[in-house]
Amino acid sequence: MARHSEEDAGMAKAPPAARQRKKKPKENKTRTVHANILHDCAKGEENPNRHYANNKIKTTKYTVLSFLPKNLFEQFHRFANVYFVFIALLNFVPVVNAFQPELALAPVVFILSVTAIKDLWEDYRRHRSDKEINHMDCLVYSRAERRYVEKYWKEVRVGDFIRLRCNELLPADVLLLSSSDPDRLCHIETATLDGETNLKQRQVVRSFYDLDCEFDPLKYNSIIECEKPNNDLNRFRGYIIHRSGRRDALYKENLLLRGCTIRNTEEAVGIVIYAGHETKAMLNNNGPRYKRSKLERQMNVDVFWCVIILLVMCLFAAVGHGLWMFQYGDNRPVFDVLSPEGTNLSPIMSAIYLFLTMIIVFQVLIPISLFVSIEIVKICQVYFIHQDMDLYDEETDSHLQCRALNITEDLGQMQYIFSDKTGTLTENKMVFRRCTVAGVEYSHDANARRLAMYQEMDSEEEECMSHGGTLPRRDSVTSHQSARVVLRSQSTKSHRRTGSRAEAKRASILSKHTAFSSPMEKDITPDPKLLDKVNDCSSQMDFMRFHSQPMSQLPSDLSDIIDFFIALTICNTVVVSSPNQPRHKVTLTCSGQKHQFGQTSVRSKRDHLWTGLHNDVLPQLHSRLPGCSSLLSSPSAESTLTKLHEEQPSGGLEQVFSPIPPSYDGKASWNLEEGELRYEAESPDEAALVYAARAYKCSLVGRLPDQVIVELPHLGKLSFELLHTLGFDSTRKRMSVVVRHPLTDQITVYTKGADSVIMDLIKPPDTARKFHLCLFLSFSKKIVCRTQHYLNLYAADGLRTLCIAKKILSKEEYACWLQRHLAAETAIQGREELLFESALRLETNLHLLGATGIEDRLQDGVPETIASLRKAGLQIWVLTGDKQETAVNIAYACKLLDPEEELLTLNEACALLLEESLHYIQSTPFLVHRLGLVIDGRTLAYALDKSLEDKFLAVARSCRSVLCCRSTPLQKSMVVKLVRNKLKVMTLAIGDGANDVSMIQVADVGVGISGQEGMQAVMASDFALPRFRYLQKLLLVHGHWCYSRLANMILYFFYKNAMFVALIFWYQFYCGFSGSAMIDQWYLIFFNLMFSAFPQLITGTLDKDVSAETLQQLPQLYVNGQNSEEYKPYMFWMNMIDAFYQSLVCFFIPYFAYADSDVDLFTWGTPITTLALFTILLHLGTETKTWTWMNWMSIAFSIALFFTVALCYNASCPACYSPSNPYWTMQRLLQEPLFYLLCFITPIAALLPRFFYRACQGTLFPSPVQLGRQLDKLPADIRRNILSLSRVKVGSPLCPKLPFLSLAKLWSWLDAHFLLVAGSGNIEVCF
Repeated sequence: MARHSEEDAGMAKAPPAARQRKKKPKENKTRTVHANILHDCAKGEENPNRHYANNKIKTTKYTVLSFLPKNLFEQFHRFANVYFVFIALLNFVPVVNAFQPELALAPVVFILSVTAIKDLWEDYRRHRSDKEINHMDCLVYSRAERRYVEKYWKEVRVGDFIRLRCNELLPADVLLLSSSDPDRLCHIETATLDGETNLKQRQVVRSFYDLDCEFDPLKYNSIIECEKPNNDLNRFRGYIIHRSGRRDALYKENLLLRGCTIRNTEEAVGIVIYAGHETKAMLNNNGPRYKRSKLERQMNVDVFWCVIILLVMCLFAAVGHGLWMFQYGDNRPVFDVLSPEGTNLSPIMSAIYLFLTMIIVFQVLIPISLFVSIEIVKICQVYFIHQDMDLYDEETDSHLQCRALNITEDLGQMQYIFSDKTGTLTENKMVFRRCTVAGVEYSHDANARRLAMYQEMDSEEEECMSHGGTLPRRDSVTSHQSARVVLRSQSTKSHRRTGSRAEAKRASILSKHTAFSSPMEKDITPDPKLLDKVNDCSSQMDFMRFHSQPMSQLPSDLSDIIDFFIALTICNTVVVSSPNQPRHKVTLTCSGQKHQFGQTSVRSKRDHLWTGLHNDVLPQLHSRLPGCSSLLSSPSAESTLTKLHEEQPSGGLEQVFSPIPPSYDGKASWNLEEGELRYEAESPDEAALVYAARAYKCSLVGRLPDQVIVELPHLGKLSFELLHTLGFDSTRKRMSVVVRHPLTDQITVYTKGADSVIMDLIKPPDTARKFHLCLFLSFSKKIVCRTQHYLNLYAADGLRTLCIAKKILSKEEYACWLQRHLAAETAIQGREELLFESALRLETNLHLLGATGIEDRLQDGVPETIASLRKAGLQIWVLTGDKQETAVNIAYACKLLDPEEELLTLNEACALLLEESLHYIQSTPFLVHRLGLVIDGRTLAYALDKSLEDKFLAVARSCRSVLCCRSTPLQKSMVVKLVRNKLKVMTLAIGDGANDVSMIQVADVGVGISGQEGMQAVMASDFALPRFRYLQKLLLVHGHWCYSRLANMILYFFYKNAMFVALIFWYQFYCGFSGSAMIDQWYLIFFNLMFSAFPQLITGTLDKDVSAETLQQLPQLYVNGQNSEEYKPYMFWMNMIDAFYQSLVCFFIPYFAYADSDVDLFTWGTPITTLALFTILLHLGTETKTWTWMNWMSIAFSIALFFTVALCYNASCPACYSPSNPYWTMQRLLQEPLFYLLCFITPIAALLPRFFYRACQGTLFPSPVQLGRQLDKLPADIRRNILSLSRVKVGSPLCPKLPFLSLAKLWSWLDAHFLLVAGSGNIEVCF
C-alpha cells in the first residue's frame, strides 16, 4: 500500500505537460477516475480528478449582476421586441419624434418588465430548489479522520467514497463497490428518473464481490476507465484496472444514478464517477420542450403582411407630405418645422423624416401585446385542461400533464395519429392463456373460463355505474370464412378488460408493493392434461433418483416438459419477495440464523484453484486480453471457469436430488407459513410466465447472483448454478441464461424470445446416431411445424407469443465461448457489436421446447375512442413490434380494421409488390378508403427507401387503416417523419415505452402514456395521458376549443390594431401628412395596452363555440380545425378591410358631426377614441360565443378604466402635452347630448355590415360549428334525440319525421354535410 502511494506520488510529481500529453489521446474518448484519498496531500493542480465537475448544481440562469443584461439579451432574441425598442429609441431623435420620448418607452418597458419579473420569479424558485438540494447531507470518507463524515452534497467530488443508507437519495453517479446485502446487491428505485416504481437490482463490481469483511477505502488502489458523461440512462461502459494489471468490465448494473433511492439495502459503499451537471440525471433534465405551433407560423406570415401594410402607409404619407411641401415652393408656411441648423428642409428630406415619424405613429399596427397575450392565454388554457376531472384516472391516481405550453392549439388541427399498440391500446398487463410443449397444444380452457368470469363481473359493475347503459361492444362480424368470424368475435371479447374494479381495489395495497401481481395475473388455472404430465415426469425423476438411474432414460417428451417449465422459471430477472415484507428477498432459516442460498457453497468453491484438463487455455486468454496479468477478469468468471473443471461431489445422485442445497443441514426449514411468495418483475411478460410455472408447482423460490433456487414437484428445491446471463434487448429480441443443471450436471442454455427470432435459430442436433438420424430429424421437424402452426393460431387470437428453447454445451465449448465473451465485455469501443456477435455464437442450434401465448388486454374505451377519432377525420396508423397475426387481431378488436374492409398485406420486400398494389388501387377506385394496409418490418424497411417512399405513401393514403408490424423504433420515427414532411400534415404520435420516444419526438405533437413501461415516453412527450381513451376529449374538445379561441383572438388583435391606426391615417389627409394625431398621445400609448386588453384575454381563455357534449357526440366538428376554418389566409384580409371600413365610420361621423364648430383638436379626437373603444368592444361581443359573468365584468372594467383615466388625466394634466391643452375635455363631452348620440349611432353603423354578413351566412350557409351551436341552444332532451338520430340512416324505419321545420332544416343539412365530409375525409358516417 505504501509502495503504491509512493508510485502515485511519483506520478503526481511528473511534469504536468508530460502528463497531459500522455492522457490526451485517451481523454478524448474516456474518463479516468482515481480515488481522492490517494491525493489528499497533493495540491489542487496535481489532483488527477481536478478537471471534473463538482457536485454543486446550478440550474438558475442568472446572477445578481448578470440578470439585467442576460435577460434583456434573451428577450431581444424575439424580433418583435427588437422592433419596438428600435421604434422607442427612434422617438428620441428630435427631427422625427412623434410622442414624448419617455412616454413612448412605456409600452415596451412594460412588456419587457413583465417578462423579466416572470423570469426572475422562476429563477428564484430554481435557486431555492438548488440551495435545498446542495445542502443535503451524505456520508463521505475522510482519510484524516479514517471514517465517514457528513458533508453537503455540493462538497462531494469525483473520486470520493460515499456510504449510502436505506431510503437515502443518491447524491451523484456512484460505482457500487460494497453492499451489506449478502448477495452483494443493492436495490434502487428509479421513479425520479424513468417513473418505474418496481425495484431494480444493482450489483457490486466483480472484483469486490468476494470481500469477507467491510470495505476499507484505504486499501483501494485501482483506477477506473469509463466513458465520457452522457445522458443515456441505460448504458455505462468502462473497466477497472487493479494494481496487478487485471481489468474487470463495468456495466450499467454497477452504476447507481443520482436521484435514485436506496431500498432494502442497509448500507452500500461506492466511488463517485460523475458529479453535478455531469450526472446522467442532470444531463437528461432539459425542462419543457419548445415547439412552434402551426397557428403561430401562420400568424408570423400575417405579421409580415402587417409590416408591409405599415411601410406602404408610411410611404404613402411621406410622398403626400413631400408633395404638400413642394406646392409651397420657397414660400414656406409659418408653421413649418426648421432643420436643426435653422434652415428650411427640402421636400425630399421632409418626406424622409416624415417616413420615420409615421413609423413611430403607426407602430401600433404591429401588435406588441399580441405575443404576451398569447402566452397568458395558453397558460390559462393549460390550467383549465389540468382541472378537467374527466382526464383524471382514479385507478392510477394520475391526470393529464402538459409539458409543452405553446402548442395547445395544435391539438385541434391533428390529421394523422401514429400509435403504439402494447401498453398504449392495451393494458400491458399480461395474463397467461395457453401454451404448446413438444408439439402438443394445451388450451387451458378452465383458465379461459376463469377470465370470462372476471369479465362478466366487470361488465355487471360497468352496467351499474353507467346509469342504464354500457358502451357498445363489438358483436360477431360477417366474413366469407366462418372460422374467422368466430375467431375474431372471441378475440374481441377476450381483449375487453377483464378483472372487476372491486378486485382491483382489493389488490391495491398489494399492487403498490409488487408490480404485475393482481389476482387476474397470478391466479392461473393449470391445464389438467399438462399438469398430469408434469406430475408424471416428476414422479419418474423421483423414481430414477431413488434407483440412481441416469436422466437420459427419461422420455424426450417428458424431458421437454420439465425443461420447458424450468426455462419459464429461471430465464428471467424476477426477484423473489417474502410474503410479509414486500420486496425483501426470501431467506433460509438455519440454526437460528438466516443465510442466503448457496452462499457457503459458492465461496467454498471459489477457494479452489483452476487445475485440470485445460491449463493450456491460460496463455490464449492472456494474448486476447492485453494488459491483463491473469486469465480471470473477475471473481465471477474465475469461479465459473473453476466450476467447469471441478468433479461432481461425492454425494452421488442422492445429494444432487437433495431437497435443499448440500451445504445446509437437515435443520433448515422454509419460512413460508405466512403466505405465498411474491415476484418483483421488470416486465409483465416475465411475471406472467413465472406465475404460470408456479401454477404447475414449478416455483421460483430464491435468486442469487450465482444461483437460482427452484422448487419442483416430488423433487423439492434444487439449486441451479447461474453461470451467465444474456439479457433481453430490442436487437436480439431474446434472453438466455447459462446454468449448470443440478440433475444432469450438464451446462444448459435456456433461451426465450420472439418466435420470429427463435424459430430461425432452431436446428436439430447432429449428434444422433446415423441409424436414428432420419427418424429424429423427421420428428423434430414435425414438432417445429406443429409449434409454428399453434403460434399462428395464438397470434390470430391476439395473443403475444414467445418461444422457449434450450441447448446443451460441453465444458470445452462453454470455456471457449466464455473466453471470447470476456474479451468482448472488457472492450470499450464497439462493445455492443462484439457482445451481439458473442451472444449469437451461443444462441444457435437450439432445441425447441415449446411456446406460450399471453393475453394483453385492451384498455377500456379504446374501440370507442378509435371509432370517434375516425369520425373526426383523423387517419390512425398503428406501429407495433408485435408479429403480424397478433397485431391484426388486436386491430380488429379495437376497430382499427373493419371486417368489411379488404386487407392489403405487404410481406415481400420488392418494388413490384408496391407497384402492383398501387395499380390495383387505381384500377378499382370504388375500393379507395375501404382498404386496410398491413405491412411487416422487413417490407417497411424496403418501402422507406428514397426510391419507393412515394409509392408507399400513395398506397397508404388510399387505405382507411395502416398497420405496421415488427417495426423497430427507428422505423416508427421514419414513418412519422415521412408522412409529416411529404404530405405536409399535422401528426400526433402516442406511445408508452422507451421504444416510442423517437416517434414521439419526431411528431408535431407527442403524447406519452404513463403506463406499465415507466415514464420514458412521458418525459419525451408534449402531453402525458393516463389512458388512451382520454385522447378523445383532449383532441375533440380541448384541442378544438384551444384552436378556435386562439385563432379568433389573433384575428381580433390584427383587426383592433389596424382599426385604431387607420383613424390616424385618415387624419393625415387633413393635416398635410405631417404625422400629427388628433388623439392624445396617452390614449395612443395605452389604448391597446390597457383599455382594450382584458376582454380579449377573457374571451381567449373561456370562450366555447360548442359544448363539450356536442363536440364528443359529433366528432365531425373536429374537421373545422383540420381545415383551419377559423383562420384562413383570406380572413386576415377580410379583417383588414373591415377594420378600415370601421375606422372610416368612426372617423367621419364625428368629423361631420363637429364640422364648422369651434371645438379644439382633442375635443374632436377624444370622441373618436371613445367611439373606437366602444366599436372594438362591441365587435368582440359579436364574436363571443359563450357569455359568462367574467366577460361582462371585463368589458365593464375596460369602459370604466378608460373613463376614469380620461377624467383624471383631463382634470389634472392641463400642460402635459404643450402647446395642446386637454384640460376638462372629457368632462365637457359628458355634458353634451351629441356625444351620447355619437356613442349610440357610430358603433351600430360600423358593425352593421359584419352583423349582416354573420346573419346571412349563419342562416343560408351555416358552418358545422354554427349548427352545433344551434344544437346547444335546444333543450337537453331534444338535443339528445337529434344526436341519437345521427346514428340512424335517413329513410330507415327507425328515422321518424322531425316535428319542427327548423329542426328539419338542421337535420337535412347535417345529413348532407356530414355525408359530404365523410366522403372527403375518409369517414364512414351514417345519418
